[in-house]
Amino acid sequence: MATKLLNNIWIRRQQCPCGDWKCYIKYEGDDQTTVGTDLVTRSSPDVIFTPYVGQIFKTDDEAFEYYCNFARKNGFSVRKARSTESQNLGVYRRDFVCYRSGFNQPRKKANVEHPRDRKSVRCGCDAKLYLTKEVVEGVTQWYVSQFSNIHNHELLEDDQVRLLPAYRKIQESDQERILLLTKAGFPVNRILKVLELEKGVQPGQLPFIEKDVRNFVRTCKKTVQENDALLTEKREIDMLALVETCRAARQRDDGFMYNYTTEENGKIENVSWAYGDSIRAFSVFGDVVTFETTYRSITYNMLLGVWFGIDNQGRAFLLGCVLLQDETCQSYSWALQAFIRFLRGNHPQTVVTDIDSGLRDAIATELPNTKHVICIWHVLSKLSSWFSLPLGLQYPKFKTEFELVCHLENIEDFENQWNHLMARFGIESDKHVSLLFSYRAFWPVAYIRGYFLARTMTLDYMKSMEKVMKNILSPHSSFKSFYEQVSVAANIAFQSKERVPNLTLKTCLPLEEHARSILSPYAFNALQQELVLCMQYATTDMTNGSFLVRHYNKLEGECLVIWIPDNEQVHCSCKEYEHSGILCRHSLRLLVLKNYFQIPEKYFPLRWRLDSSLVISDDHHHITPPQDECSEAFHSLTSTLYSEALITKDRFDYVHRELTQIVEIVRNMPVFDEVALDLAPGEL
Repeated sequence: MATKLLNNIWIRRQQCPCGDWKCYIKYEGDDQTTVGTDLVTRSSPDVIFTPYVGQIFKTDDEAFEYYCNFARKNGFSVRKARSTESQNLGVYRRDFVCYRSGFNQPRKKANVEHPRDRKSVRCGCDAKLYLTKEVVEGVTQWYVSQFSNIHNHELLEDDQVRLLPAYRKIQESDQERILLLTKAGFPVNRILKVLELEKGVQPGQLPFIEKDVRNFVRTCKKTVQENDALLTEKREIDMLALVETCRAARQRDDGFMYNYTTEENGKIENVSWAYGDSIRAFSVFGDVVTFETTYRSITYNMLLGVWFGIDNQGRAFLLGCVLLQDETCQSYSWALQAFIRFLRGNHPQTVVTDIDSGLRDAIATELPNTKHVICIWHVLSKLSSWFSLPLGLQYPKFKTEFELVCHLENIEDFENQWNHLMARFGIESDKHVSLLFSYRAFWPVAYIRGYFLARTMTLDYMKSMEKVMKNILSPHSSFKSFYEQVSVAANIAFQSKERVPNLTLKTCLPLEEHARSILSPYAFNALQQELVLCMQYATTDMTNGSFLVRHYNKLEGECLVIWIPDNEQVHCSCKEYEHSGILCRHSLRLLVLKNYFQIPEKYFPLRWRLDSSLVISDDHHHITPPQDECSEAFHSLTSTLYSEALITKDRFDYVHRELTQIVEIVRNMPVFDEVALDLAPGEL
């Protein structure tokens, strides 16, 4: 018997970080964090003009969407009828008609005692829109060849037309919620009530009805649970195929790395892999990595973890993937160990994740010297689910004030304002408030300001990561197909060479021109903005090499900048350079005051330089730094040493003193040409 192919379905992780299954998480656009495979639905424009003969559309899909919007506004729905094609033009005619067009053909009745006799809605309505394709000056377009808006039936009011099958759609965010509530044991009628409360709509005003929810739940159960034995067998086969695919990739590319674990019965449990180009890129862009664990497969019941880096253009690139059978600390520890092994023992300075107690504990154990940061976008995405119902109409005001408190830069101010905010809204005893406060060392700006994050908290980076996730999470029938999608997404960053834009100068400062010649366009734009703003700041000499830098008309927000002329060091209390690798406006203002025409070389981190691109030529798909393992290991070590040494003056003085001695010792060492250094990586 042939096994039916089932698409692997990815959904967001459904369990709340507090551990309660019934405390479901809401991911919607109003919290600015919708990532992954959310379906994009274009809202109907406020004004839809009546279609007319001769109206031009770029595609037939665009015309159908336009006609659907028109129909929705006018109390009916439409469907696709006949299409006509030819050998030369392909499909050259599309017919769209009213949903009540034509007549149902009589069906042969089943041999039952009481057959169902359902009345057809079709009544021969002649409302229609016919399209014809034409090619004008080499450009294909579609024009309306016939249009009629004459109906022989009553048109529906807006409250009725929304109940037509064509408009009863369960969006993906609602599908995820329904699946979660079903798993938590909620009956369908209760699910509808929860969704109504959550969306703030009156009973019966959802864009779908109870029947749609029941059909959706039934379909999902049939897909995932119809035959557990078949699914289990398919998972085992797919995991074996995935490992074989990784083994073949390793034979083709020595840089490719993979690892896996097996259960007691020999079945494959977890699989992790990383790509050669990505591993090489880590030597420059491995200071900050994001471990994205938002999605899991409901078909195979496995968690997906994706490792991302950020390149010198501020874009996310894929480092590697891991598929885990569960979300325990032990599984996360294995994933981290595999990742570190792929990187030949190198550790990132900072790792960014979602809220997860198991992942937090695993990072503390496996990466003890790595800073752990919880992405604030993940925190904000959960606020609506946690607080919109208990706060009701007060929630928008709470969310605004919550974000302000989270961006305070002083720890004492944060804790005082936090307690005051929660008490004022009466939620100081809420379990999620306690959860967030217990994690405060990982996500508020006040606590992580001194951590290097390389601008991974910007909206542009989140969108870049979202784009990659969307590409790899499209439906597929096996893990091997999924691997192929991931490989394509991983290679894009190393193949898509872009022309360097002509960056215009906005100031007359030589510092700006110097920075333009060294930094990537992305990093230069960030520094340029700081340069433009630095001219609005005044400096006050506080003696002993310290300066107070303050905006010319703002009394708050002043920063203390320390200047060490001996080694051209500048340290600002705002810690922007330590946070992003881009000098802040306060430090730049001091450099201007000191008549600097060039920014000291030490303030151009290698990761932001123009020559550190992932793609350097059409013939090479590797980054600019040296290609052999010895150079990569040495470069990674010196880059980490440089970053750590700049944190304090004592650190810098110590490193400078020791390195001077090392250089002198190495110069005096004898040279033996016959000695070869072999640093080839070991097999996993």
